[in-house]
Amino acid sequence: MADPVQTVTPHLVVNDANAAIEFYKKALGASEAMRMPAQDGKRLMHSEIHVGGARIFVMDDFPEHRCTQMMDAVFPPDQIKGTSVTMHLEVENCDAAVKRAADAGATVTMAPWDAFWGARYARIMDPFGHSWSFAHPLPAKG
Repeated sequence: MADPVQTVTPHLVVNDANAAIEFYKKALGASEAMRMPAQDGKRLMHSEIHVGGARIFVMDDFPEHRCTQMMDAVFPPDQIKGTSVTMHLEVENCDAAVKRAADAGATVTMAPWDAFWGARYARIMDPFGHSWSFAHPLPAKG
């Protein structure tokens, strides 16, 4: 029986998708499912990685193929000077996940802390401008 299709799949646009995939392998323990190179042999038209059981698509920016209507334009975070999305990962150990990401080149934007909602929580920014958060549940207070 085939695996069920994930109904929402993030599609990250970056500058240098090949490097991004390598970063995600080191920082997040991603596994690579496939790459589809562009005709120029340098950029990736499409790729798929798996992180914690979730599918994530990663592709290079192709400004030459952007729609002319701004309402449909997609840009990598460095071109818009930020991002409006944070990718969240439930992990076994928030502190260890943040250290792994930082050791791979991520910037810690919120150090791990015991959040009021009952989770150990932290956030990082990857070298390609995408925001990621990590959390694990805290033991119940008795």
